[in-house]
Amino acid sequence: MRYPYLIGGCVLSVFAINARWDIALAAWLCNVLLLRFTRQSRWWVAWLWAWLVMTLDVGVWLWHADLTSPVFVPIAAALGLGCSLPFLADRLAAPRLGTLPATLVFPLAKVTVEYLVSTAAPVGGIVGVLGVTQHGNLPLAQLASVTGVYGVSFLVAWFAPVALACWEHRRRWRTAVVTFAGVLAVVLAAGGIRLIAAAPGGETVRVAGVAPAPQAWQRTLDGIAPYESVEAMSQADPAVLQEAFGHVVDDLLARSAREAGAGAKLVVWPESAVVTMDRDEQALLTRFGEFARQHGIHLSAGLTVYTGSAPFVRNESVLFAPDGSVRWTYRKAHPIPVLEPYEAGDGVVPVADTPLGRLATVICFDANFPSLLRQGGDQRVDLMLVPSNDWNGIKDGQARTARLRAIENGFAVVRPTMEGLSEAVDPLGRVLASTDYFHGGQDPTMVAYVPTHGTRTIYGTIGDVFAWLCLAALAGLIVTAARRT
Repeated sequence: MRYPYLIGGCVLSVFAINARWDIALAAWLCNVLLLRFTRQSRWWVAWLWAWLVMTLDVGVWLWHADLTSPVFVPIAAALGLGCSLPFLADRLAAPRLGTLPATLVFPLAKVTVEYLVSTAAPVGGIVGVLGVTQHGNLPLAQLASVTGVYGVSFLVAWFAPVALACWEHRRRWRTAVVTFAGVLAVVLAAGGIRLIAAAPGGETVRVAGVAPAPQAWQRTLDGIAPYESVEAMSQADPAVLQEAFGHVVDDLLARSAREAGAGAKLVVWPESAVVTMDRDEQALLTRFGEFARQHGIHLSAGLTVYTGSAPFVRNESVLFAPDGSVRWTYRKAHPIPVLEPYEAGDGVVPVADTPLGRLATVICFDANFPSLLRQGGDQRVDLMLVPSNDWNGIKDGQARTARLRAIENGFAVVRPTMEGLSEAVDPLGRVLASTDYFHGGQDPTMVAYVPTHGTRTIYGTIGDVFAWLCLAALAGLIVTAARRT
């Protein structure tokens, strides 16, 4: 009878992978059925099926993301293997431990795997992080301000072995249930109090996220369509390319001037909003600096710069002050594997003190790496700019992840996006404004009043201590189980 548990858990798990179909409750329930199956199977059978289910989940995520090339198959298999390890740890160690310690093996292993993948793997925490599925449960999500997203993942994963303790042990389940329920109640109460205590108020600044109008962007694409490579563009008539790129530049400047006139003090363009050749970049930056000076605003410009030598592309974000000076030039630290084969930046998050608060930036995919954005929390950043360039298949998941980064580090997030969801989020993860590029017509502009002061968080101060404690506790339980027959 164990295979119906496998099938039911597999079905539920595809709704808990940070994709378009996510259901928060599915993340709590899927592992109950999967663990029920693995505990009733031989360890190698349990591990094999867990690997297949987790690989299927990653494959479904890739399908959602419109990434169906065969090149992603080994990536799915590798991520699936990592995600299957918590099931193996539970199968081998839990039967040799007492009821309460046995319930801790799976969530400790889950956090350990999530932390190692998010920190060391080139894909970061883009898929398989249970905590992100609870982005809509704001009282629970506030736990991320203490433990990072890993604490939320721990609670969601802990529910499954606790439920199985009730299922499997008719007399020895009370301690586990009371402990879990008590911890969950404290977390929800503390999160609710935090939300109530931080009622809207304080100084705000009007911020505009200005993405290129689809019509202007299409005209630029049509202009560069005849060139099959960057090398061909390098040999083309500079005037022809400047005219092609100019459609987007003119559109962005015109609508940014409108927003500045309406009171915006900070205008942020998405990742790669402007495309230019290396030889023309400096003239363009001078033009943007003069624009910021004329309108008295801070301007964050996202640029793709084509060069004449490998890897032929730079992905930059440049911040201009109201006096026209450049406050930072940041290069994307984590290009998307396979899709963005260019040189990564140095991974140092730039920070600038301004009348609008302390500003910092990363670019798009960088937000899937909690340790990178924690630099902002450690330096008490008030407002994190995350210019992005998505596509329809990943727009929801990327926006949800950015909300967790805001809660973790206590800063507001402004995330203007091409072909995705543009959002402004306060330090508690509450969405202040949102615009869908695919439904914004010819003016995909997002306007929000964003707090100028962030809040200090425990996670922003101590970092991934919780994840390391989980790793240490898991090692202790495995050693204890190994010493028992």
